[in-house]
Amino acid sequence: MNAPDLVLTVEGLDALISALAGTGFRVIGPTPGEGAIVHDDVSSTDDLPRGWGDEQAPGRYRLRPRDDGALFGYALAPQSWKRFLHPPRERLWSARREGGEVDLRPAPLPEERFAFIGVRACELKAIAVQDRVLLGGAHVDARYAARRSSLFVVAVNCADPAATCFCSSMQTGPEVGEGHDVVLTELVSAEGSRFLARAGSEAGAAMLAGLPSRPATPREVAAGAEVIAGAEARMGRAMPPGDPRALLADLEHPRWDDVAARCLTCGACTQVCPTCFCTTVEDTSDLSGRETARDQRWDSCFATEFSFIHGGAVRASGRSRYRQWLTHKLATWIEQFGTSGCVGCGRCIAWCPVGIDITEEMAAFAAGPEDER
Repeated sequence: MNAPDLVLTVEGLDALISALAGTGFRVIGPTPGEGAIVHDDVSSTDDLPRGWGDEQAPGRYRLRPRDDGALFGYALAPQSWKRFLHPPRERLWSARREGGEVDLRPAPLPEERFAFIGVRACELKAIAVQDRVLLGGAHVDARYAARRSSLFVVAVNCADPAATCFCSSMQTGPEVGEGHDVVLTELVSAEGSRFLARAGSEAGAAMLAGLPSRPATPREVAAGAEVIAGAEARMGRAMPPGDPRALLADLEHPRWDDVAARCLTCGACTQVCPTCFCTTVEDTSDLSGRETARDQRWDSCFATEFSFIHGGAVRASGRSRYRQWLTHKLATWIEQFGTSGCVGCGRCIAWCPVGIDITEEMAAFAAGPEDER
């Protein structure tokens, strides 16, 4: 959608949040809390992480104060937006037995409408990946579809990537391209923040039309472009060039043993990853045996029982489980879904307890087995 840039003040952003809430959306955005930036309910810009940034490195995440009062001056929250569209746990059905009859009650489809504030380019790409997995093909996840169909996205162009970010080398950022209703670029000055705003959909254009705004000047448009260019120049990491399917073809590469000696197989990387989608189901019943229910919950390919069949687990070793994760994420995912399973957000690097770095691992595979030895 070719829409002109408008300028919103902080008060204009407040009006946007109020307008979304007033039209029935549950507005979710970044908030400072629990020692991190977390996604939670927001009712005004007072809830946003004004003056807070973050420091991320392998196995490390810390909030840091900023001196410029930026509202979106952080790189990425630990949580991805996946937890709202594809929740960690949800009820699928319940049943009750009365005498010889069983009353099976499917859980109703979700009706809550979400509006996300502050979605970054890499996270939009991650949502698109989940769309491909959960909405594509013959077997659509109806619960995900219900949440996704009513989603309103206010994206924000990244201004300050973390040392763990590598979206530029994955062609997923830092500039927002598509999949949003409104995109903002924060311009910070001594007078405070103002936002370049551009509609990305008809719904976004209609929402902006009702807000206090003015046309952006050429200087402001140029300043917005400089914000994005600066973010790209400061990208903390890069994925090595080359086809990852070819780089990972050697399943006996000595690097697999090296990473297996460090990996705890805790599954933290799959929990924070915005594209991982694997689930399992759990059945529970009450003590009387009359009430039972089935819940769906996130699962991880790092769990031994993930590949369990009669006779034991197919991937019993940590080496085989890490190899499964990396080769699927970067190689066979392309063959399965037509896209990479990695968007370069770097969460798996920051939240790995031992600091395993996916870009470092791929660089080792690119170097070849002789160099590795």
